[in-house]
Amino acid sequence: MKKLIYTTLLMSAMLLFSCQDLVDGIDDNPNDITIADVDATLFLTGSQLANTSASLGHLNRIAGMWSGQLTGLSSLYSNIYGYSISTAESVGTWGRIYIGIIPNVRHMRAQLPNDALVQGIAKTLEAQAVGLGASLFGDVPYSQVNTEEVDDPSFDNQMDVLNSVISLLDGAISDFNSAGSGRNLDVDIYYGGDANQWKAAANTLKARYQMIMRDYNGAYASAQSGISSANDNMQHIPRGDASVSAGDKNLFWEILEGSRTGDIGSADSYLAKMLDPTAAEYRGNAKTDETARGAYSFVDASGGANNSGIIEQYEPQNIVSYEENQLILAEAGARTSGFDTGLGHLNEFRAWLNGGGRLNSNFSGMPYSYEAYEAADFDASGMENADGIASDRALLREIIEERYVSGFGEFMPFDDARRLRKSDNDLSVPFPLNTTAASAHPERFPYSDDELNSNSNAPSSDPGIFSKTRVNE
Repeated sequence: MKKLIYTTLLMSAMLLFSCQDLVDGIDDNPNDITIADVDATLFLTGSQLANTSASLGHLNRIAGMWSGQLTGLSSLYSNIYGYSISTAESVGTWGRIYIGIIPNVRHMRAQLPNDALVQGIAKTLEAQAVGLGASLFGDVPYSQVNTEEVDDPSFDNQMDVLNSVISLLDGAISDFNSAGSGRNLDVDIYYGGDANQWKAAANTLKARYQMIMRDYNGAYASAQSGISSANDNMQHIPRGDASVSAGDKNLFWEILEGSRTGDIGSADSYLAKMLDPTAAEYRGNAKTDETARGAYSFVDASGGANNSGIIEQYEPQNIVSYEENQLILAEAGARTSGFDTGLGHLNEFRAWLNGGGRLNSNFSGMPYSYEAYEAADFDASGMENADGIASDRALLREIIEERYVSGFGEFMPFDDARRLRKSDNDLSVPFPLNTTAASAHPERFPYSDDELNSNSNAPSSDPGIFSKTRVNE
């Protein structure tokens, strides 16, 4: 792993260096070019692009299928939808974590040790990448990666990795406090160098991993300092040329406009039925009209050109979001501080939805409604408690259902599916989160084929997608 990382880093540096004025230092020896000659901040954009691809790419779509939000209709995605997946499918995401992100952000930290803003951004991106890897794969290499001394890093305990990630985010938050408001940083394609936005995102990420570990007290505390406005979402914002089909576009739109037309969509998915007023599974009620959100969220497999909602070619894609943070507050608040706290945060989120949140202009004119819930709605036989369970559990069920819908396009529903199967089997939810059916549900992604074949410390074989990771055992 180490040799591949350093080769890639040096190639990236040489490409960046070539953009400098070609006549400067014409008599200099070109063989003297080193990574240290390149402005360290120039490694940031590439790291963020790798983070975007890891967060929103191939494994994200598979997670959507495995949590009932997407349907694999043909070819590769049809096979994976039926749980037939090879270790080759993880190669891209694994490489982006261990080659595209970690060595680049560590290089920035090493070159700019006194730059609090860059230190905080680099730590946040590393924590995000490693946390994603641990949550998806289980035990992963971390403590020994990107070091001169170790060619084949050992696989660390998933729980240890997640705790290290949380500590790294604590360090990032401290750096952002030292950085003040930040500064203009053009190479930062997420926040342009705004330290306050980065700090909020770091707190939401910390809450995310605390939720995965079921540290609900910690998650609630972290989310209170997290993203408090959709304007502060960490997103992939497509900036490509409208005159060409390829380029910087919504990543899901790109694959449907390209080689995967017809292979994957949301038709017949449980999510689509939950948001369809004509379906028996519709989640609407006297206070909730999902007509507009259902249309906005629908993914037409026939091609990108037929999608004007959540995967329209220029529709931003959430990586770390207000939606996630607010619903962490709602669930973790309900679990730790009680019914009224959870209901208050849920109603804050519904007020945002009722103002047109999570819709674009193509769908904002369609019917939608998200009126505030009252405590009585969760009483036995109330609007949200037809089966007469305890009112606090009925509220929690509604919050989890909202997380399922609002998390479409992120890993949140897949993370919830595994977490809730472990700890909340008493909650009867009408989608594949915590069913007790005899059929197995995927618990993890396979390790990268490249890592299994090249790292002598890797498992002799992948444990399989139905093996629970340590956090969910």
